[in-house]
This record gives sequence, C-alpha cells and structure tokens, in this order.
Amino acid sequence: MTDLDRFKFEDEGYDFPFYNKNPHIPKWGWIVLFIVLIIGTLLSMSESLHKTILCCIVFIVPILYFLKWDYKAIFRMPSHRDILLAVALFIGYMIYSISMGAILEQFGIVSSGTVDQASVTVMTLFTSIFSLMGEEFLKFIPFMFLLRVFYKYSKNRKISVIISVAIVMVMFACLHAYNPIMLIFALFIQGFGSIFEFYGYIKTKNILVCYLTHLLTDWFVFVIMLLGFA
Repeated sequence: MTDLDRFKFEDEGYDFPFYNKNPHIPKWGWIVLFIVLIIGTLLSMSESLHKTILCCIVFIVPILYFLKWDYKAIFRMPSHRDILLAVALFIGYMIYSISMGAILEQFGIVSSGTVDQASVTVMTLFTSIFSLMGEEFLKFIPFMFLLRVFYKYSKNRKISVIISVAIVMVMFACLHAYNPIMLIFALFIQGFGSIFEFYGYIKTKNILVCYLTHLLTDWFVFVIMLLGFA
C-alpha cells in the first residue's frame, strides 16, 4: 500500500484486515461471519449480562480465528494519544448530536426514545460494557465485507472505504429505527453520527478506540437518566 492509498490522517503501521487478502477469508468464512452477525445482533438486544457477554464471545472468537489469532490486528492497548482521541471524538459527537437534534426538531422530527428511562439502572452501565462492544462488531463485520467487495473490483482503497462507511452508517441507523420518522432521526443521529467512531477506527485500526468513544457517549446518557436530568 502506498501513501496515495492511505488517508492522510491514518496512523501508519497497521491496515484494515481481510479486504486485500490480509489475511484471506474464503467464501464459507464470510457466510460464517454473517451467521455470527445475525446471532450477535439478537444477543446484543438483550439486557441480560450473560447474554451480552456471550454476544462478545460470538463476535470475537470467529474473527480472531480468521485473523489466525493475531488479536493486535484489531485490538491493542490504547495509548494516551488514543484515549485523548476517543474523548475528543466523544465530545465532538455530543456537540454534533445536540446541534443536529435541535435542527431536526425544527422540522418536527424528534426521537420517540430508543431507551426507556425507567429501565435504566446501575446494571445498565455494566451490561453496556459488553453490549456496546457487540455494537462495534455489528459495524465492523459489514464494513470489512463491503470494503473487500468494493476493493476487489475497484482497487481503489479510499473510495472503497468511503462507500463502505456510508452504507454501514445507513444500516446502523436502521437498527435504531422503529418507524419512518424515527428512521430520519436515527439516520442523522446514530447513522451519520457514527462517523466519529469510524474516524477513530480508520485512524488507528484499533476497535478499542471507537469502542471507548461509544462507551463514553452511552454512559454519559445513562448517567443523566439515572440522575433524573433527562
């Protein structure tokens, strides 16, 4: 890969796995990962601690298998710089979501609420540690698959990344929508808003960075609900 293939903001030293046969996943392997995606999606919707833990295992083990157990291809201990990046992206997302929410409200597009405030407890904070990791893999697997497909035919890494991110953001929004109005809201808040998490991953190739951004975001919202400020 040359510098022309890489975005200027990307850290050097690591690349996305799978898309350029690095390592290669056979067709049956992608079928396995899509089955994993379905099972993991169902498990991630549970509020049960053991099911959210199982969700992480269901996602991580097959992916590590196809990575030949090279966990550093997706997981590395975040550096101080990575942690600062995750915090900055969290702040950026909060500014974006509040501003975009205000704009959407002017058009009568408001959230009907994807989380019942009465259901949020201290245990929610613990279960979210695992469920949010599951949500990151809900984006990671389709992103890797789409990146592989678009790169295979275009041989243009940048374009393949941009198109794949756009499709996954729309897909992620659909998972948070329950009616047409909510879909528009989710598209701008959860969908396009996930660009902050994608930026963290694309820059570092470390899922723990985007995961930390996601965790800070949801914990912030949950704590506000627990304190009765929502």
